[in-house]
Amino acid sequence: MSSYGYRTSRPHESILPRPHRDASQRYLAYGPIQPMDSDRGFLSRLFDRFF
Repeated sequence: MSSYGYRTSRPHESILPRPHRDASQRYLAYGPIQPMDSDRGFLSRLFDRFF
């Protein structure tokens, strides 16, 4: 095991902001915006994606 490290001027990936996605890409990835106070059950939400 080596004790040598390296330094770079680039910040670590965990503190970099995520790349921008426009609304159409976000919709394709995650579907329509859902209200946070929705009281629908799990199965209703699951089958809502398919139908």
